[in-house]
Amino acid sequence: MQRWRGVDAAPPGWGRSVVTIGVFDGVHRGHQAIIEHTVELARKYGVASVVISFDPHPAEVVRPGSHPAVLTDPDRKAELVERLGVDVFCLLPFTVEFSKLSPETFVHDVLVEHLHAAAVVVGENFRFGHKAAGTVALLGELGRKFGFTVEGAPLIADNDTVFSSTYIRSCIDAGDVGAAAVALGRPHRLGGVVVRGDRRGRLLGFPTANVLCPPRAAIPADGVYAGWLRRDAAADRLPAAISIGTNPQFSGKDRRVEAYVLDFDGDLYGERVELDVIARLRPMRRFDAVETLVAQIEADTRETRRVLGL
Repeated sequence: MQRWRGVDAAPPGWGRSVVTIGVFDGVHRGHQAIIEHTVELARKYGVASVVISFDPHPAEVVRPGSHPAVLTDPDRKAELVERLGVDVFCLLPFTVEFSKLSPETFVHDVLVEHLHAAAVVVGENFRFGHKAAGTVALLGELGRKFGFTVEGAPLIADNDTVFSSTYIRSCIDAGDVGAAAVALGRPHRLGGVVVRGDRRGRLLGFPTANVLCPPRAAIPADGVYAGWLRRDAAADRLPAAISIGTNPQFSGKDRRVEAYVLDFDGDLYGERVELDVIARLRPMRRFDAVETLVAQIEADTRETRRVLGL
């Protein structure tokens, strides 16, 4: 899969393509259906499939300070898109100037002039252009003018729950990582570099990897979770009990993500790791004695093994 930063990266002689457009944060089951249909349509026409996304999130440019929690950073998003068989992942820099493009200018400059779109697939609630003035109906009108077809794909739902990035963020914020996984089609993943913490876990007999996540990452509600840790340097996943919160036992103030990796005796400092958060075991709480805390961690470890089928 080719990765482009902006449509100007399209190579000389670029032919026609089938394009889908969206933020696609999370690349959840609804997004997957749209992207898979885009790929199928492109293969039918014998042209390239192109996924267009934006960086940063348009909300941060249009309403500074309103950037939602991020489910998938651009690299993770590209990785997930590639698995769906896409030919090109194009990340458009979303600037103030770009946000002021009229729907007509956006279509001409991006879809027609650079990508030579033969067809465009979007969600039925898709909006585009300055002040989100463009609708699927308007996109269809412009498609007839410029020679491409438009499909507005229906939203995907399960038990009357429509899968959306907003819904998934709300699940994660509430600690319901199970419901988030259903909508995503996979466990929610956190990534970051392992940094040095207070080293209290090591003194208690449960050394933890203190994972420094990006500032806007969608981090689950405070609590203890069962999950898997993946290292960039190794293919195997490792079982982990994951603690998220301010460490109330020791009057902590900074919110942290710490993973106690089961049956692991090594050094992860400085490594980039990823955590697949599988299930919430319990809320975060303060114990009346350190010994009680240790007993609870031992219980959390046993429950983590049970949840992960170990």
